[in-house]
Amino acid sequence: MADEVSVLVEGGKASAGPPLGPALGPLGVNVGQVVAKINEETKQFAGMRVPVLVKVDAATRAFTLVVGRPPVAALLLKEAGKEKGSGKPKSETVGNVDLAAVRRIAEAKGEDLFGRSIEEKMNQVIGTCVSLGLSVDGRDPRAVLAERRGRGREGAA
Repeated sequence: MADEVSVLVEGGKASAGPPLGPALGPLGVNVGQVVAKINEETKQFAGMRVPVLVKVDAATRAFTLVVGRPPVAALLLKEAGKEKGSGKPKSETVGNVDLAAVRRIAEAKGEDLFGRSIEEKMNQVIGTCVSLGLSVDGRDPRAVLAERRGRGREGAA
């Protein structure tokens, strides 16, 4: 029987304090080893919150990690060099990302996004730009989406 502990940690900065330490301590695993492994596997997501699932085998006290991916919004904000999105996304733009970054994020998120093709997944990422107040290639993301949808229909006709 395996016990599971699910936490959100800042990439590369997990600590033995709450929420990890108190959750893992009673399971009998070496909390220091778990924290070191989490930090090693999440260091590329520095500055972003990353979902981590720690599975502990109660009999052997061995553990395995399942490291998730940061949310699309966090990846977009990192790409734009911003701490947070706009409070008024329909009228206030706080930053810009290019279409190449949108594609990289869609590819990185992979199966976490809905959609059959990379184009559909990119449209989801662009939709997140709308709610964050980010422009795409210096343009309103809604205009970029409308243009992309128009191209998709022409190709299907």
